[in-house]
Amino acid sequence: MRWALVKVCLAVTTMVVVAFAVPLGLVVRELARDRAFSNAEREAAAVVPALSITTERDQLERVVASAGSDAGLAVHIPATDGRAAVDLGRKRASDEDIATVRRLGRASTSEVPGGSTLLQPVALSSGAMAVVEVYVPESEVSNGVGTAWAVLAAVGAALVVGSVAVADRLGVRMVRPARRLVEGAHELGEGKLGARVPEDGPTELRLAAVAFNSMADQVVQLLANERELAADLSHRLRTPLTVLRLNTASLGDGAAAEQTRAAVAQLEREVDTIIRTAREAKPQTAAAGPGAGCDAAEVVRERMAFWSALAEDEGRKVRVAGVDRPVRIPVARADLAAALDALLGNVFRHTPEGTAFAVDVHNGEDAVIVLVSDAGSGISDPQAAMARGRGSGSDGSTGLGLDIVRRLAESTGGDVRIGSSVLGGTEVRLWIQLDGREPVRRGHRGAVRRRRPGKLVSTFNRSRTRS
Repeated sequence: MRWALVKVCLAVTTMVVVAFAVPLGLVVRELARDRAFSNAEREAAAVVPALSITTERDQLERVVASAGSDAGLAVHIPATDGRAAVDLGRKRASDEDIATVRRLGRASTSEVPGGSTLLQPVALSSGAMAVVEVYVPESEVSNGVGTAWAVLAAVGAALVVGSVAVADRLGVRMVRPARRLVEGAHELGEGKLGARVPEDGPTELRLAAVAFNSMADQVVQLLANERELAADLSHRLRTPLTVLRLNTASLGDGAAAEQTRAAVAQLEREVDTIIRTAREAKPQTAAAGPGAGCDAAEVVRERMAFWSALAEDEGRKVRVAGVDRPVRIPVARADLAAALDALLGNVFRHTPEGTAFAVDVHNGEDAVIVLVSDAGSGISDPQAAMARGRGSGSDGSTGLGLDIVRRLAESTGGDVRIGSSVLGGTEVRLWIQLDGREPVRRGHRGAVRRRRPGKLVSTFNRSRTRS
């Protein structure tokens, strides 16, 4: 593309230079010729007054000497009234040319060796026709023409070289972004998801680069979302696996029981491997649209009915509060259920049998708090537990459960905080914002404290005191 542009520019510029330089060169040559013959006409005109007065040789010689040079100016007077013909100066024109000028009575030029001659007829008082001959050498006719042509050639060459240089720079400016775009597309096609293209160059290529970068970002986002979805779906399998693991404990001894427990353990390990293999990606849990959402109280009652059966098998005390009336939140039912299952599954997975736990729902004017607390040993490093992919550090902990909860809260503008519960163990506080603010972006670290609405905080504190 670059060389094609250079060739086109070279051809066009050469045609333009030839179209203007050749006619201009011919004009310069004609101007030089006209200048030389104009000077010859002035020399001939200087002799005309003398010829109209006298035809004496001596007097004409002085006039010719004062008007020009014997080598360039000549006068031819025909014989009249018994007087012999007079020829002054060097004769170069032929007799035939001189006779033709006398007969026609008008000036004429003729080619002679070394140049040209101007033949100017002059009428004498006797009625005869004299002819003044002025020699114009070829050097005078072409004086300055060579220099002018050289200047024109130099200007034309400069224009051609300049146009080629400009075309080359323009070609580079167009080809380089296009080449980078091609290379970026190849890299992206080879799986190098970090490939991006500088957004510079001509407007069209700059827009193409912007579109390519946007497409690459979207591809990366889609792939990351797919990986995150795979990890989250795998984590949701932990809930039925926990039930299976608890049920296998009551199977007793025997080959079938041991095989079942081994299969469940292997399945848990495979799920953990899938979760840890899935790469990190941006949070993708979105808040429900206007008018959508679910009843948090209903979802909590439903999930607690499921987990209470397992708690009864393990001798755990369970307490549920704040679910006696509807609590609308801008979160999809399935997402809230997944978040509750992740929190309650952590309680069963990381606390010993017989450990009590509680779920509290606190409804305010602009936010809803869901508390999941237990009487276990607590979490020594809450910030590390909130880091996706790290977990609490215990066996089987990937940190994705808390990450699901965190993304759910941040999709509404809320957050998640881990602290100590009134039961003596861990308390996970899920803050769901109701006023429709934009989701906060905090990466994968623990939540940052913010100002809370006074009414909700007071209600929440009074509930904790009563607990």
